[in-house]
Amino acid sequence: MDNICFVFVGIHLLFSFIKFSTAVDAITQTQFVSDGRSLTSKDGSFELGFFSPANSSSRFLGIWNRKIPLRTVSWVANVHKPINDSSGILMINSTGNAVILSQNTTVVWSTSSSKQAVNPILQLLDSGNLVLRDGEDGNSGTFLWQSFDYTSDTLGLSARWVSVSASEDICDNYGLCGPYGVCTISDPIACKCLKGFKPISPETWEQGEYRQGCERNETLKCQNNNGFIKYVGLKLPDTKNGWVSQGMDMKECKAKCSSNCSCIAFASSDAKEDSACSLWFSDLIDIRRLLNGGGQDLYVRMPASELETNNGVKVKIAAIIIAVVSIVCGLLLSAYYIQRNRKISKGQTNEGQEEDLELPWYNLSTIASATDNFSFNNKLGQGGFGTVYRGALMDGQEIAVKRLSQNSGQGPNEFKNEVILIAKLQHRNLVRLLGYCIQGEEKLLIYEYMPNQSLDFYIFDQAHGKLLDWRKRFNIILGVARGLLYLHEDSRLRIIHRDLKASNVLLDKDMNPKISDFGMARTFGGDQTEGVTRRVAGTLGYMAPEYAIDGQFSVKSDVFSFGILMLEIVSGKKNRGLYRLDDNLNLVGYAWKLWEEERSQELIDECFKDSCNLSEVLRCIHVTLLCVQQLPDDRPSMSTLILMLGDETNLPQPRKPSLLIGKHSSEADSPSIKQETSSTNEFSISLLDGR
Repeated sequence: MDNICFVFVGIHLLFSFIKFSTAVDAITQTQFVSDGRSLTSKDGSFELGFFSPANSSSRFLGIWNRKIPLRTVSWVANVHKPINDSSGILMINSTGNAVILSQNTTVVWSTSSSKQAVNPILQLLDSGNLVLRDGEDGNSGTFLWQSFDYTSDTLGLSARWVSVSASEDICDNYGLCGPYGVCTISDPIACKCLKGFKPISPETWEQGEYRQGCERNETLKCQNNNGFIKYVGLKLPDTKNGWVSQGMDMKECKAKCSSNCSCIAFASSDAKEDSACSLWFSDLIDIRRLLNGGGQDLYVRMPASELETNNGVKVKIAAIIIAVVSIVCGLLLSAYYIQRNRKISKGQTNEGQEEDLELPWYNLSTIASATDNFSFNNKLGQGGFGTVYRGALMDGQEIAVKRLSQNSGQGPNEFKNEVILIAKLQHRNLVRLLGYCIQGEEKLLIYEYMPNQSLDFYIFDQAHGKLLDWRKRFNIILGVARGLLYLHEDSRLRIIHRDLKASNVLLDKDMNPKISDFGMARTFGGDQTEGVTRRVAGTLGYMAPEYAIDGQFSVKSDVFSFGILMLEIVSGKKNRGLYRLDDNLNLVGYAWKLWEEERSQELIDECFKDSCNLSEVLRCIHVTLLCVQQLPDDRPSMSTLILMLGDETNLPQPRKPSLLIGKHSSEADSPSIKQETSSTNEFSISLLDGR
């Protein structure tokens, strides 16, 4: 029988070899990659194949950049199980998983995907990402498995990706650490179990496959002596199976969870105020630890034995902290003053120190060549801070170049501060900064290029609007919301965008939204939650009333702008237009009028009205009216807003929103000072002294 199986496998592999005789970027279940053959990405940048490290005869399957003369391996599959000969074969097995076989029978590595594919395809993308996807799935961006989830799988040869994807946050992969697992981007081991939990499969956990998650050390029973352990500095778990209630403080929230044996955990859904309660009734998934001092507190139900252990650990930790903190503080203060005096004595400053920016620096001639000397034909848009051009680098990578105008008001140090700020923002719904250039009077920012332009190109045009059905529009709403949540609560600094609008939301090849243009963004440190400026800069129609009149801005200012944006996405209309000439109403006023008359469905864009989820659209309109309330405290936070969009619980009733925008929209006669796209209908204000 063994001989028959061996002959069958041999015939199968021989048949595959006949089909797979030329360099390709993907294989199916009838093909394979043997030792000596390889996959090459379509653009020729990356190659996957078997190799041996220096001074070793062991064979590994890896990915390397073909454009670097000295082979630099960026990812290895069988890093823990090398093959001792050249019998290695990469193929897709009967379950739809990619596997490496040794001697045609021994499995040394597998993707271990739990999802079954109808037509599994293993493909090497131009980014250097090896993905397993279903050929029957119309969404090319949906992967069953991808190597970018396992960037720590190297041989110590190169733990840094050669492609731009090096800066991506691995914790952005939904559910990477499974139930009760916590993801930390800067930790060598990305996933760890919550205290009181252990990996379900220690063997796969050690191999870097975390999605099975964790289980309790001790089974939880419904008993009166159960309690809660507090975990701090977290991004809260996915709320898909959660429950949220406005106006409930933490004492009431704990009592609510304690009284229900099915309640697993509770937290305040508002990071700034204890005025909203979130409860979880199933496994806690997609938890992330934040290292910037931000994040929220999560209380997880635990048996009494775990509570005693946790209290003992707290006592020990407190003793260690008391013993060490004075020594550490003394050393840090000494080091700070020594370094400070050294810099003063040497006359060091940050000016001209490009290496401090930790981003690729591009020569002006390189960017000029990429944009055809900033040709008018490559111009994407123009605003008050400069002009944006499309370009292509020597390796074929497309870029967007923002060329700041000389009268933008930014000096070299201010420009560097902005670059440092943007470089630290890493999220899938924010446009990625690839590099910069400071040379003479020129200041350039180099971004990833978005092929599908900006959101306003679609939603304000009947023909283009048909390309965005409701499902795509709702995904765009959620994506922008997650991007703002990251800026407000999850990034290293609390950031207020101050100019969120349709033209500043760019769309990638899969129509995923990316928030762009941080030229007017402001950062808050520590416990600061709002600021005041006498130089109000923004776009009329999107600015919150307290910002437009008094120069006061906060995270709730961005919430107001997001509400306007969401209303425009739903309606396909611009907020500054007049939609009831007899009442002189702008879009917000028109939406409120229809809401009062229970005719909100009349607001829905005709492009998708007949094919949308009506209850979902009406819920978005409801949330929009909560976002554009007159007082900032009446508006929800972004974390609460996301819960509102994804939950079926009752929403609070909105008050009459601010109609300030409609009164001012006709008064502005100045052209746009802040614009990243070619839209000619946008106009902004730059000076409006607070009264």
